[in-house]
Amino acid sequence: MTASIDQRLKDLGVTLPDAPAPAANYVPHVQVGDMLYVSGQISKGPDGLITGKLGADLSVEEGAAAARACALSLLAQVRAACGGDLSRLQRVVKLTGFVNSTDSFSDQPKVINGASDFMVELLGEAGRHSRSAVSAAALPLGVAVEIEGIFQVS
Repeated sequence: MTASIDQRLKDLGVTLPDAPAPAANYVPHVQVGDMLYVSGQISKGPDGLITGKLGADLSVEEGAAAARACALSLLAQVRAACGGDLSRLQRVVKLTGFVNSTDSFSDQPKVINGASDFMVELLGEAGRHSRSAVSAAALPLGVAVEIEGIFQVS
């Protein structure tokens, strides 16, 4: 990457949130070798949780915005795991996205694109990743989206 990740965030007008604390008996991230596994991050914006069910309460565009919010929290966890140094992030390896949706909703991939597209916009080729996008009948606290990630770090 030519520009630093912090500079790219600034150029995009994005401020990462503080890394959310775990809400139960788990850790927010685990590093094994150069692989960093980040626990699922729920959709939360500056005004609080982004809740609702895709196919009933939210449009695909609103769901994609919720997924982008999850991506910001994932990166905040990566920053925390790397001692505040995002330059240690080498690449996004995999994202697994869960979409709170009705049984007839079938655009889960378009929703999770909100996170995927942001990772590529921020990181370029290092942001391209493998991915799953699945439906869930319900998610914690009624949130619209939850995404977990695997990252390579130095």
